[in-house]
Amino acid sequence: MMVEKSERLRRSELAVPATSTKMIAKAAASETDLVFLDLEDSVAVSAKAAARANVVAGLGELDWGGKIRACRVNAIGSDWFYDDLHEVVGGAGRHLDLIVLPKVMTARDVWFVDDLLTHLERRAGIEVGAIGIEVLIEEAQALLNVHSIAAASPRLEALILGVGDLAASQGVPGAHIGAAPSDTDSRGGDIWEYARQRVVVAARAHGLAPVDGPYADYGDTAGYARSASSFASIGGVGKWCIHPAQVPLANKAFSPSADEVAQAEEVVSMVRRAEADGLGAVGVGGVMLDAATARIFEQTLDRARLCQEAGSRRRNTLAPAQ
Repeated sequence: MMVEKSERLRRSELAVPATSTKMIAKAAASETDLVFLDLEDSVAVSAKAAARANVVAGLGELDWGGKIRACRVNAIGSDWFYDDLHEVVGGAGRHLDLIVLPKVMTARDVWFVDDLLTHLERRAGIEVGAIGIEVLIEEAQALLNVHSIAAASPRLEALILGVGDLAASQGVPGAHIGAAPSDTDSRGGDIWEYARQRVVVAARAHGLAPVDGPYADYGDTAGYARSASSFASIGGVGKWCIHPAQVPLANKAFSPSADEVAQAEEVVSMVRRAEADGLGAVGVGGVMLDAATARIFEQTLDRARLCQEAGSRRRNTLAPAQ
């Protein structure tokens, strides 16, 4: 069964250097929702051209078990961007769901890539529009333009907040990618709160998925879990993983728990019963429940169904033939 792009589950987005065929194979067998084979930051300049062949082979030859398959190309202004897109789409476009586009600055960048993808899809005999785009918001200029970027193309599926480059662009002093030195500023708050909220609002307003970027200290599982849970609490749907150990942490953070599902079912049921009795709201334990409350908790139930359906598809894909 095909899944609508708007319903693709991307709780965990695993980054894999395109130079490592071993890591690519391990990623295909992992429990991540999305894998992106990386041609950008994790690949040395001297290895970028050769790494494209690994992307084409990995996408075309491995069993991805229902995962979303993506490739992060180099930035539009780089010497490698065009050949990245041309070789990957031309060689494995039928096995590619998404292009992850870094260093986007304006809506024009997205239009440009949309047009190129249309040309390459036609040339490869692929349905036009089949390959989606995720964009990284990782520059101060991009954060200012995030709403126009989010509206730029029907191919867009997600906005990703990349705080590594954003920290450099914004002049944030030394910190590992994904966290300030203490995860907080001097007032005890999240230094990325403004950027996170801006990206989430822009994504949600345009029907896109808001995704958080990497957390570089992969040995700090508590820090990663805290970062993921914080992003989930403001409407984020997923987070990057730079190490396979982060995948289960992301999947947990962006999946409703059994208790959350039970609570949501109870609340929605109470509101619907009140509506059937002609009431606009009902008080339970001193708390008012109304249509807006039901709308909030219905999202939890929708999310739980999406997670369950994705798990079922993955099990069916991996099940041995009878």
